[in-house]
Amino acid sequence: MKARTMPHITVACIDMAGTTVSDDGSVMAAFDAAGAEFGLVPGAPGYDVAMDYVRDTMGQSKIEVFRHVLGTEERAQAGNRIFEQAYADSVRAGLVSPLPGAAETITALRAGGVRVCLATGFSPATRDALLDALGWRPLIDLVLSPADAGRGRPWPDLPLTALIRLGGGSVAELAVVGDTPSDIESGLRAGAGLVAGVTTGAADADALAAAGAPHILDSVTGVLQLAGLAEGQVRLA
Repeated sequence: MKARTMPHITVACIDMAGTTVSDDGSVMAAFDAAGAEFGLVPGAPGYDVAMDYVRDTMGQSKIEVFRHVLGTEERAQAGNRIFEQAYADSVRAGLVSPLPGAAETITALRAGGVRVCLATGFSPATRDALLDALGWRPLIDLVLSPADAGRGRPWPDLPLTALIRLGGGSVAELAVVGDTPSDIESGLRAGAGLVAGVTTGAADADALAAAGAPHILDSVTGVLQLAGLAEGQVRLA
């Protein structure tokens, strides 16, 4: 899809896993580890339905996904704890890394006057462990989980909270970028002036288009042109 320049973006709310971060399948592996504690293993009744739901809701609040899949609050909280531990183990094992050009794109956005929030469906504890492993705290202005904003995706709370906390103007100045239909729906519900999907994560171009993505990018680096920043401002990895 041909990109077009968008005017006066001042705040960018950008997803983590699949958009700026590659996790080598660690998210799904962590869901598998959690499900196994409750008998949801390959071949067991309900396993395929549960994993289909996990894939379809990728990008949403993890605790909300577990509430749906596991049924009770007690089971959901236990499943979420197992998920977080399994994902943290992947982070410590070095299985999580920046996607090519992600850090440089964040740096270029900020150099161009755009304040950057990273948003995720992870809990604050999991999110912070990931940020520390990447060493990205100095790169960004804000990081948000659903617990910080009220509701996770596909609700608009995350991008709107980013806009408010970072002192942005109208929603026309807000950019939302992510790799899932839930990211796209969240940005559209927020009324963001720029909503873009990237094909480096959970969804392909067809799924992002079906979700209503006005822009579909091969990687997060494409947001620089959409935000009206000169190409080549930084050297992208």
